[in-house]
Order: sequence, then C-alpha cells, then structure tokens
Amino acid sequence: MTAPISAKTAETRRQRLDSSHFDLPVHELRSGYRSAVYFWRTKRILEKEGLAPRITHQVFQKNDKVRVCGLDEVIQILRCATGFYSDYQKAQRLFERFVQVKREMNSKVHARNEQALHGLLDERFELSSQLDALWVDRFPEVDVLSLFDGDELNARETALSIEGNYSLFAHLESVYLGVLAHRTKICTNCHAVVQAAQGKPVLFFTDRFDHFWLQDGDGYAAHLAGVSAVASNAMASWFGEKGMGTIPHAMIVSYEGDSVKAVKKFNQHFQEVNAIALVDFDNDCVKTSLDCARALGEKLWGVRLDTASDQVDRSLQTPSAAFDKSLAGVCAPLVEKVRTALDREGFQHVKVIVSGGFSPDKITVFEKLQIPVDIYAVGSWILSGQFDFTADAVRLNGKNLAKIGRKYQPNARLQKVT
Repeated sequence: MTAPISAKTAETRRQRLDSSHFDLPVHELRSGYRSAVYFWRTKRILEKEGLAPRITHQVFQKNDKVRVCGLDEVIQILRCATGFYSDYQKAQRLFERFVQVKREMNSKVHARNEQALHGLLDERFELSSQLDALWVDRFPEVDVLSLFDGDELNARETALSIEGNYSLFAHLESVYLGVLAHRTKICTNCHAVVQAAQGKPVLFFTDRFDHFWLQDGDGYAAHLAGVSAVASNAMASWFGEKGMGTIPHAMIVSYEGDSVKAVKKFNQHFQEVNAIALVDFDNDCVKTSLDCARALGEKLWGVRLDTASDQVDRSLQTPSAAFDKSLAGVCAPLVEKVRTALDREGFQHVKVIVSGGFSPDKITVFEKLQIPVDIYAVGSWILSGQFDFTADAVRLNGKNLAKIGRKYQPNARLQKVT
C-alpha cells in the first residue's frame, strides 16, 4: 500500500501526463464518431462556408471546492484531434471501413481465426496510415490554458480555456466535457473521503460499480485525491503502482466456508502480500477474527469487516427477534468488539479494515467517536453526485461576445499548454 499524497508531493506534481498514458481512439475522435452530432455538423458548416472564427471557449462547472481532474486527458484529445481532413469524402470511406474492420477483428478473435485476423490487422494498419495522411494537424495554432489535475476549482471559475479557429476543435466539445465531468467526480469524492478519514488510509474500490474501461483514469483521479491504494492494476497504471485486495467471499466458499483456511492459502501462495482475512462470512466477525489470528499469528496483517447492511453480527444480536437497524452492517459497536477481542488475546498488530456502505458522513461519525478503524475501503459512494462542465464561447476575434448570463472570465491560475 502507498501512503496518502502529502501536500508537498502535490506541490511537486506540476507536470502533465504525456500521451503514452492514454489509449485514445484517435480516428474516432477526428471523424466525429464520438461527438454529439450537432458539434460535428457545426464544424463542417464552418469549413464549407470558409469561416474561421477565432473563438475563446471557457470551461467551468458550478460547485465550490471541487478537485478538477481529466485535464491532461483533455489536452491529449485536443492535441491529437484538432484540425481537419484534406479530403472528407475519402476520409469518410476509409473510416467506415476502419470501423468495419474493427468489428470483424473482434469476431475473428472470438472465433480464433488467426489467419483472417492477421489479414485484418494489416488492413487496419494501412487504413490508419491513409487516414493519418489525410489529417491536417492544427493544434499548434490553438492556444490552450489549463489548470492542473488535482487543483481545487470553485463555481464558475475557468478550468480550461481554448482559443483559436473554432472549426478546428468544434467537434470535440462534448467529448472533453464528458471526460472532465467523470474524472472530476471521482477526484472530488475521493478527496472528501480522504478528508473525513483524517489521515487514515483509504482504499479505492469502485471496480465493481462502473465500466472497466474507466479504471485507468479513475484510479489516477483517486490517487491525486490522496487514496492509499486502488483495486486493480489498471487503476494504478498511470502512477506506476499495482492494485491491492483481500479475499472475496467466493474464495471462502471454494474452501467449503472455511475462512481460516482461505486466508492461510492466500498467505501460502502470496507471501509477499499482506495477509488480510475476510471475517464476516459466518456473520460472526469476532470469532472469525480470533480464529484467523490464532492460526496465522504474526503473519496475519489485518481483518476486513464487510457485514451486509441487512444483517446484525452474532456478537451484537439480542434475545429479541426484532431487527435493530442501528446494529446492522459494519457498525461502530461491531468494530469495537473485534478490536477489543483481538487486543485481549495479544493481537494488537492486526489492523481492522472496514468496507461496505461507507461515505464521508459515516466515516466522520466513526472518527468523531474514535472508533478503532485502521483503514477505510470505499466503493459505490464515490460514483455519486454530478459535476457537470460547460464550455461557453465568450469572445469572437478578440472581442467579448457571449450569450446572456455568460461573460469572459480569465483565470490567472491557468497555465499555457505548449
């Protein structure tokens, strides 16, 4: 596990990610395939009319104390897809075949038809080369000013400014706004969780709650916000680390419901990884924690409590058959019982990790009550809320011109992208 990002570390990270981190669908971006259609049509109208309006676009959102993220990704999108095709009819024919080849390749992979696949790979490379030859890059002619990923951003403050011939980048607006909205949500929410944890490590476990293609950038956004570890290697790829994780319930099932045997086998086969027992399988976290600690001793690094929100652990159940919602799930009394039991038998070294339904509010309550949690694992809450971005055209050819309610708002914090 890595330590949370310090203020000093954040200060030294004034360097942008380069293009090697991003697996961008370049031809799809250039061809408007992933753009809202009306932006692509606007681009083509301006080009056909021979118009080259020099427009200043300002990008902002409407919440205070947001942690902006996705800017480096947006810059690379602009870098690879700002421009035009010298022959649109030919480019369209090539691109349509390019998309078709991509689909055919997928089917050949599943059919294990290697001979056909090799032929399609060669064709895709040739199509890509021909499309590249038709593309006229004009990114150097556009002025881009931007904050850095991880910077704090307030309501209506400009996060990104793009100034240049609007026909060169009109088709990219909905693409880069979507990137900023999603990555900023992850970074902002992770920062809120990290702040609530007051210095205790936070684990970023959203992998099961969102599309897997988003993991790379989301893990980076979480990293910028100060989380200590992420769930998958993809999530850790942009900052050069690896994912971490414990034992799933299915592994315990594989060992016939034996939680002790499962963690022992984990430790046997991955001795270089901290052994963390999952202790809620039998809904008796105190007993299972002690059983695992007795079996592994110093080899047991921690226990993870993941009791479902509709269950009350056996250690908290009363003779009454009534369901006590305040004692359901991973609650404060359960954590205290587990910690007390481990300490009583000399297992003070075993850390207590909690997961399942945690949010900044719940973590804040735990910390205020000084509940003995060592590490918080947070998942679905991080995907909550909305952080919509807007791009407004506010100047034309150096003169202020914007729709009612919008105005040119320069931001001295922005830095020029070279």
